[in-house]
Amino acid sequence: MGAGSAWHLLLLCAAVVVLGQTLDTDVVEELDESFKDNRKNSIWLVDFYAPWCAHCRRLEPVWNEVGLEMKRLRSPVKVGKMDATSYTSIASEFGVRGYPTIKLLKNDLAYNYRGPRTRDDIIEFAHRVSGALIRPLPSQQMFEHVKKRHRVLFLYVGGESPLKEKYIEVASELIVYTYFFSASEEVIPKYVTLNEMPAVLVFKDETYFVYDEYEDGDLKSWVNRERFQNYLTVDGFTLYELTDTGKLIVIAVIDGKNGTIEHTRLKEVIQEIAKDYRDRFRRRDFQFGHIDGSDYVNNLLMDELSIPTVVAINTSNHQYFLPTRHIESTEDVMQFISDILDGTIEARGGDGILQRLKRICYDVRTTVVSVFRSSPFLGCFLFGLPLGVISIMCYGIYTADTDGAYTEERIEVSKRETESIDTREESNEEEKKEENSENSLVLSDAEQEPKDILEKKND
Repeated sequence: MGAGSAWHLLLLCAAVVVLGQTLDTDVVEELDESFKDNRKNSIWLVDFYAPWCAHCRRLEPVWNEVGLEMKRLRSPVKVGKMDATSYTSIASEFGVRGYPTIKLLKNDLAYNYRGPRTRDDIIEFAHRVSGALIRPLPSQQMFEHVKKRHRVLFLYVGGESPLKEKYIEVASELIVYTYFFSASEEVIPKYVTLNEMPAVLVFKDETYFVYDEYEDGDLKSWVNRERFQNYLTVDGFTLYELTDTGKLIVIAVIDGKNGTIEHTRLKEVIQEIAKDYRDRFRRRDFQFGHIDGSDYVNNLLMDELSIPTVVAINTSNHQYFLPTRHIESTEDVMQFISDILDGTIEARGGDGILQRLKRICYDVRTTVVSVFRSSPFLGCFLFGLPLGVISIMCYGIYTADTDGAYTEERIEVSKRETESIDTREESNEEEKKEENSENSLVLSDAEQEPKDILEKKND
């Protein structure tokens, strides 16, 4: 390749890089303080980030893909990002408390995104929230089309009523998680049986369930429980969302990369129970699924599980249950659940004070271990330096107390010496006084003798 060709290739690569940066700039707008006033007539999907945040840097290429896809689809949603550390007042106004935070801003409302940080999940969230809060279904054909597209959907059937007002209120809060539709009674297929009108239904798992206020309680709680399929592929986000349902979650913990029959069979057993045995248990109280890998479950339970295994988590009080014998069949899992309901299996964990203290100690230990594993030198610096400073301070305090005690002791000794010296001086003075008195007596006696002699002579 000649020098000219190499030069042209270099220019082409530079142009591609510049073009890519230009496209990213066009599809993802960097926002500033003017955004607060300019956003009112548009729908915005915004990533609030911090430049030093590692999670934010990992999200950046995904966010660029979101912007490109939204532009390709000619979506009315504009994609932007804002440095929340530079525009703290705007970030705090939108309730940003961590990084990255993804929000869809529509009119005066701000919807938080809490799902997986993947391109498809974020785009699906933007389409769902940016559209109508309650989507009308005018025909049976439209109903069947929507039913095929969504694994879970909620439907209000009937005219204006207090139930519909409540339905709209619930939809405004939970639209971030699922879809809400409305239809007339003529649109509903013949296989759907409604005992009374109006009604709220959920379609999932190839069947449907009708909301009953007396049996199911509050509509919002019912929707929050029913927005999950009966069997799920569980991850960290899903498990966190399930904690609000109050259900007993029965999970097969497996290694997805392990193709042995032991792992695959356990997953199939839980799927079979979720599908064929749901009438044996109260559907609203149980959730089934599997999770790939034990790291997240170990962190949640603060226990080391040997996989494959089954674990049941009570989301109402954070207790969990482990089987007392090896699980191989549906009968084993059914017996495991029955033992939990009967109280035969001991509950572990919980949300008591001791468990919270254990959680603090566990989090500290895992943090220290993870830091030392990833970077031993950084771990020595982060934890060795404070320990060294604390040790020096303790040593200084200890030696300061010792010197003070030694000084006080010397002062006491000197006081005692001074007192002894004073005592000796006083005793010497007294001895001198006694000697002087004795001398004076001797002198007086000596003076008296000549007088006696003279008196005798005169006689």
